[in-house]
Amino acid sequence: MENSLFIHLGIALLLALFSSKLVKKLHLPNVTGYLLMGILAGPYVLGILTEESVASFHSISEFALGFIAFSIGAEFKLSYLKKAGKAPIIIAILEALLAVVFVDIALIATGHNLQFSLMLGAIAAATAPAATLMVVRQYKAKGPVTETLMPVVAIDDAIALMLFGISLAAVKALGATGTSPLWLTLVTPVLEIILALLLGAVMGVLLMLLVKWFSNKGNRLAISIAMIAITVGLSKTFGLSELLSVMSMSALFVNLSKDSEAIFSMVDGFTPPIFMLFFFFSGADLNIGILPSVGMTGLIYVVVRVLGKVLGATLGASVCNSPEPVKKYLGFTLIPQAGVAIGLATLSLSVVPEFGQAIKVIILAGTVIYELVGPVATKIALTKAGDIEPAMKKKLNPAL
Repeated sequence: MENSLFIHLGIALLLALFSSKLVKKLHLPNVTGYLLMGILAGPYVLGILTEESVASFHSISEFALGFIAFSIGAEFKLSYLKKAGKAPIIIAILEALLAVVFVDIALIATGHNLQFSLMLGAIAAATAPAATLMVVRQYKAKGPVTETLMPVVAIDDAIALMLFGISLAAVKALGATGTSPLWLTLVTPVLEIILALLLGAVMGVLLMLLVKWFSNKGNRLAISIAMIAITVGLSKTFGLSELLSVMSMSALFVNLSKDSEAIFSMVDGFTPPIFMLFFFFSGADLNIGILPSVGMTGLIYVVVRVLGKVLGATLGASVCNSPEPVKKYLGFTLIPQAGVAIGLATLSLSVVPEFGQAIKVIILAGTVIYELVGPVATKIALTKAGDIEPAMKKKLNPAL
């Protein structure tokens, strides 16, 4: 079994690399190739990888999310935040809120159960930053949309958790199953966010101190990897968001350490194979066979959530008087949805057990669609916004 895991790991890397060559000819983002190749090679299509082997690599996905969060946290430089002002926060709140409200209204208006509608709508706020970050990296996107996008997707995770907590409280107040008092339901997500940020802050200080003790590049890289891994592990142990914890660590480090630029550059050079495996196994884990089972309810969720994201981002950018490209295109970069949404869908099983399984199937089916469409939409939006230079559309990095 152990030997076959190594073989599957090697096959996964080779197939991911091969897929990047194929999608390059189609002018699609590499991440789309990784996902598609993972779906094809996975247990639900060609069966090159078994369900057991895919499950055994879940730790790689969690590890990769730590590096993704580390990269996003680097965008929280105080110098940039002072320049950007409150725009990313307002945009993140409105795009998340409108996604939730739109899905709630659409489901209720089409005759769905109120508790079911609120629970499914609550999950609509979550956005997966991984695919978006990979497109930004691959095409070296720079400009007003990219500068706004990165902090927005970082803040989105915290807002999604809070909105879910509010919706959860509403569902329980309406008589859904569950024994926790209402005040605890409301306080819990806020407390989880605060604890995740505090954990990240402590780890950020430790990272800064450890980096000072070593000047060798290899040692510094090892320290960074170790701190990311430990932060992810501690977050999982205490039931906190790994994304928020690692982003907090990274944000504190980038603002306090004069060595941060060199560290981030080294970590970025280490991550391409990890990200390839992350998206490949994410694809392999997606069962496209569930797509036909979601019906009209799933279609409403998938379409209306995107409308909420796009209109919410446009409204937020307009309120903040952001540049025109941000108003027009930012919302289309917020389509991907994966890990956080699936986690929230799993929680719904214990809150509304009569609807939990249906909610999870819809979210899983939505993940398949969003993870395939999202990167392409992000590339198109960033190109139209002028954040991707024409030369970069031809000169693609084969690894990312």
